[in-house]
Amino acid sequence: MNAPRDSWSGRLGFLLATIGSAVGIGSIWKFPYEVGSNGGGAFVLCYVAGLVFIVVPLMFAEFAIGRRGGGDPAASMRAVLKNGGPSTGNPGGPSSHWGAVGIIGVITGFLILSFYAVIGGWMLGYAIDTAANGLAGATAQSVKAHYAAFLAAPGWMTLYHAIFMAATAVIVARGVANGIETASKVLMPILFVLMLALAAYSIFEGDFATTLRYLFVPDLAHLTARTALDAIGLGFFSIGVGLGLMITYAAHAGIEVNLRQIAIWSVLADTAISFLAGFAVFPVVFAHGLDPAAGPGLVFVTLPLAFAQMPFGTVAASGFFLLLFVAALASAISMLELVVAMLTRRFYWSQSKATTIAACVCFVAGIATVLSFNVWSAWYPLAGFGEKFASATLFDLLDELTSNVLLPAGGLGLAIFAGWVMPQRLLDEELGLSRTGARILHFLLRYIVPTGIAAVVIGSMFA
Repeated sequence: MNAPRDSWSGRLGFLLATIGSAVGIGSIWKFPYEVGSNGGGAFVLCYVAGLVFIVVPLMFAEFAIGRRGGGDPAASMRAVLKNGGPSTGNPGGPSSHWGAVGIIGVITGFLILSFYAVIGGWMLGYAIDTAANGLAGATAQSVKAHYAAFLAAPGWMTLYHAIFMAATAVIVARGVANGIETASKVLMPILFVLMLALAAYSIFEGDFATTLRYLFVPDLAHLTARTALDAIGLGFFSIGVGLGLMITYAAHAGIEVNLRQIAIWSVLADTAISFLAGFAVFPVVFAHGLDPAAGPGLVFVTLPLAFAQMPFGTVAASGFFLLLFVAALASAISMLELVVAMLTRRFYWSQSKATTIAACVCFVAGIATVLSFNVWSAWYPLAGFGEKFASATLFDLLDELTSNVLLPAGGLGLAIFAGWVMPQRLLDEELGLSRTGARILHFLLRYIVPTGIAAVVIGSMFA
């Protein structure tokens, strides 16, 4: 028989853990550079629309499946089809086929964590290096050279990757209430305080008026199909729906928890953090005449250049990278728990044993990402399979596989399952929906969410 389920101590713990899962480096690192690369306000408008019509409905569905199924994503999906209640084993029959969707989510989460932990290690490394040695200098060449030197040192990258992975494992090994919830109650306030402080600093030292216009006044010239698809994709992937993370977390939620409120507050909090990240980045960029469309290098190259020219710039830069580390750690916790939840249920391992094994394997897998930026940087495994892969490193291929194949496949499968396969009464009961609310949600899950995900996938194929 299965061990008793560990549970959240209450609504606040579940809420903070869910926010931590949603708020990651995608919200703080990727949101600003995606907005900058896509022209500002038009992208933001599409991003918010994607959250409302795609992300929130799918998050509702994952929460309902998780609490009713009471297990990891695969077990929960089978359970709601077999008997509409908590899973007590490995039921067979047709319902078991839908469990494959949950397994895809777990595999995807593991692969993402393997390189996510490496990037999280970068944040820690940059925070420590900036605090100890100051900024690299006030020239673009020196900042770029510093970034290149960091990536060219596999030993240091591996060390920071190991520290990040170990910190994640220590928290997850303590379980849901004593580990994940306790950490979330510490990490989330720290994240909000750091974010507010950095945003306030940038607003007072930078060009806030231009930032407001850039973020909230849409330039219709940038309102294109490509912009809309990129915005929807960012919203879908940054919140983390489609992996089964929310199913895993909701499996530990009591019946007294209002799942609709938790979902809405989580998305609002993640969106607020994303906008605060914009307020922390763009005033500095505009004040110094830098390019907001600098892409991924906006954080590692453009911002250090700007901070070097500002009062207390070293302190601000160190705080920013520390903020990114905290956000990455909070999100990595949920991805590791996604894997651990399946291992404890399938193999009856203890939480600590499952965490140790999963973390060690994930760390070893992450070495491939580390080497992709230095020793293996000139190795393009699929160079003979078309122009798209001609210069794709192992890391590029892993990112492509997870972001554009496995994650959309899992999200699409969950949307079809929730909209067309699972008993709709279970969805309505778990979420406490009115008749009108149920009709709207069912329509979104059946038509809008799958169409939106499919559009992002097809659009990325022809990008």
